[in-house]
Amino acid sequence: MSEHPNHPEVTHLNFIEQIVEEDISSGKHAGRVHTRFPPEPNGYLHIGHSKSICLNFGLADKYNGKTNLRFDDTNPEKEEQEYVNSIKEDIRWLGFEWENELYASDYFEQIYDFAVALIKKGKAYVDDQTAEQIASQKGTPTEPGKESPFRNRSEEENLDLFARMRAGEFAEGSRVLRAKVDMASPNMHLRDPLMYRIKFDHHHRTGDKWKIYPMYDFAHGQSDSIENITHSICTLEFEVHRPLYEWFIKELGIFPSRQIEFARLNLNYTVMSKRKLLRLVNEKYVSGWDDPRMPTISGFRRRGFTPESIRDFAERVGVARRENVIDVAFLEFCLREHLNKIALRRMVVLDPLKVVITNFTGDTEYLPAENLPGEESSVHRTISFSREIYIEREDFMEQPPSGYNRLFPGGMARLKHAFIVKCDEAIKNPDGSIKELHCTYIPASRSGHDKSGIKVKGVIHFVNAADAIDVEVRMYEKLFNVEAPDAGDEDFIKHLNPDSLKVISNAKAEPSLASSKPGDKFQFLRMGYFCADKDSAASKLIFNRTVTLKDTWKP
Repeated sequence: MSEHPNHPEVTHLNFIEQIVEEDISSGKHAGRVHTRFPPEPNGYLHIGHSKSICLNFGLADKYNGKTNLRFDDTNPEKEEQEYVNSIKEDIRWLGFEWENELYASDYFEQIYDFAVALIKKGKAYVDDQTAEQIASQKGTPTEPGKESPFRNRSEEENLDLFARMRAGEFAEGSRVLRAKVDMASPNMHLRDPLMYRIKFDHHHRTGDKWKIYPMYDFAHGQSDSIENITHSICTLEFEVHRPLYEWFIKELGIFPSRQIEFARLNLNYTVMSKRKLLRLVNEKYVSGWDDPRMPTISGFRRRGFTPESIRDFAERVGVARRENVIDVAFLEFCLREHLNKIALRRMVVLDPLKVVITNFTGDTEYLPAENLPGEESSVHRTISFSREIYIEREDFMEQPPSGYNRLFPGGMARLKHAFIVKCDEAIKNPDGSIKELHCTYIPASRSGHDKSGIKVKGVIHFVNAADAIDVEVRMYEKLFNVEAPDAGDEDFIKHLNPDSLKVISNAKAEPSLASSKPGDKFQFLRMGYFCADKDSAASKLIFNRTVTLKDTWKP
């Protein structure tokens, strides 16, 4: 937790908050805080991005600042409007709203002018070498690189060539613009890094106007500066880029945004690489970016996660400088805590076994059942009970072990919200499997009004056969069956869990679920937490298992 004006008793600040408060105290930027979230629109956001979203928007919210949403759209062949739309939807779903919606492509003209200014200062040059030649001259971390034979071109020649690159006179890969920094620097990113490359791909916003595009290192910091971003929060892999970030600011004499790095969020049993996630989608290992097994924010949303649980998870994980891997069970723990408070309780039988109540001869009985447990104000719904019901097949055993508290021949159990029943006989199919149970019920044992004096340990759920509705239930497990599927040289696809999805097409549900809308969340008693899926139709509702009831996380 961090210090907050509404919670003065909480005093611990993470290291980024300490930096921000020091800047505010010193009067830097007149105490102003302006952050940005800068995704590249080349895929859907994943759970790792949620930490960055919560951090950037959270800092601005805490210090009465602003956050820009800026799309880093400098790589046209991989970027699509679909990804832009999904990113905006995900951020809003998480509960945040940006101050300005901006694009790196908004600044292409200004960034081009910055490059021209560096050429005029003798700090940038056009290199005619191939990518392979340039890479061969980079050197190693312990050996200096070799200067390009084009490094000392005249200002006039560089300006002419760069303008012709922009005009599309040269083939892709034939020339690049490089910064003239230090080929002997121990930081490889300072060894005359690329600033521009030639690309003829159609851009999703600027069309075919541009034939050259800035590299990340020359677009990102300059965009921060143009927007007067005070604190540019990045993940740790950009720490080695910071000297170049600062070099460009110094050489251009532009607004000095401050880059600060933190450890990104890593989860076990998943992959976070957009390239690998795209492969899962393109090769049909999943149904799409929002497949409930995917670690994308849209996948978590479709599976039934709540924005509150993800924000809580990001807060509890905290902000650190050191990379680590978080157990996905902790994310599920945060989810259960929230769903336990908000998910309506319902009864659904996943593997139905018919039970005939042989001594039930009257009309259907209607019984009250709470929507949420332990709340006096909880609105009750009505469930029905009559001669034929369904229970879970696993709630009956013909030869039970010691301590088994559900139904068996001669055994008794309570039906949730209803009556105690006694199993009298198991009727079998010709193959020996159980066809149905014949039971008797104790009329005086009605829940809340039990006057039977009979004590039973087992409580099982049921649905009334007369009004039960047929639903499809999708039981999701981890997409991968090892903790680090992308570790080492082995293809991560080999670690896909073949049992990550099990479809139950003949589940029986209580009729109150008939009005469910996509996204509605429920606890199916004894079965787990579930969410109505977008594939649902009036003729067949579909529910995704969000998470099991059992908590596997250990602090």
